[in-house]
Amino acid sequence: MAATSADAVVRPSADGRTMGEAITLASAGGVTHRQLLVRGLRIHAEIHGEGEPLLLHSGLWAEAALWRPLLPYLPGYQVIAFDPPGVGRSDMPDLPMTMSGLASVGAGVLDELGIESAHVLGTSFGGAVAQQMAFSHPRRVRRLVLVSTSLGGFSWPGDPAALLLFMQPGTFEQSRLEQVAGTIFGGRMRTEPGLIRSMHIRRPNSIQAAIYRMAPLFGWTSLPWLWTIRHPTLLICGDDDPITPHVNHAMMAMMMRNARLYTVKGGGHLALVDSPAQVAPVIADFLGARVAGETLAGPVVAPVAAGESAAA
Repeated sequence: MAATSADAVVRPSADGRTMGEAITLASAGGVTHRQLLVRGLRIHAEIHGEGEPLLLHSGLWAEAALWRPLLPYLPGYQVIAFDPPGVGRSDMPDLPMTMSGLASVGAGVLDELGIESAHVLGTSFGGAVAQQMAFSHPRRVRRLVLVSTSLGGFSWPGDPAALLLFMQPGTFEQSRLEQVAGTIFGGRMRTEPGLIRSMHIRRPNSIQAAIYRMAPLFGWTSLPWLWTIRHPTLLICGDDDPITPHVNHAMMAMMMRNARLYTVKGGGHLALVDSPAQVAPVIADFLGARVAGETLAGPVVAPVAAGESAAA
């Protein structure tokens, strides 16, 4: 069946399953692996825990498994991570998708799991998808967490050397990535680049996969409508992020009606996953807050240095 656009692609699955069906592949270590059919694509999802649902949008080359270090610090939540289209064990679409299409995939994952709404967390590229989801599907989002991200076009540019390496798929060969991790990601990666080996950041399988994955960024910006997002929002960034500089998060926090900014001193682009013991409790506190009318009150959260206890 021909598709008129990649955001409306409908394809029969290889084993004849129709849309709406999902299978559980395996459960191990408290993580349930499921294969979902979303917008005609097989989407691999990993589900952990019970409680309020928390949907995670991954970075550009990251698989769902990247989030595993974060899971022990988020008790009381049903954490839902998935391989985005064209990444890991999820299908690649027939045509490149738009940011709106990727946001609809997130909504479709919730549909397949029978979830009406969820907290939504996105990091890096996934932060752009999370912004789009809050704008395009506002009723599906409870609270919003945006980490190491930007508003796309018209953002303050990152370090040219870091961006050049980041956009080259060959950089993400495991043998190469450790050598340049500090330059690309900053923060702990400058002194502990070996940490990158434990993270599920993978080189795209082909040039086509790389182009398709990057395509939603071309021409995209949340600048015209970011101010309309009313969800309680937490922005998190490191002050040593070569990819998405701190100033972008400060601008976004000023533009959004109901947002606060949390800065990780000494943190880089991967602060969320290389220092989960310090950053995750801030997220848990934010998601667990009960504020009348869902309006954030009080001052900006005080910064904490990477490697320090959040309670210190």
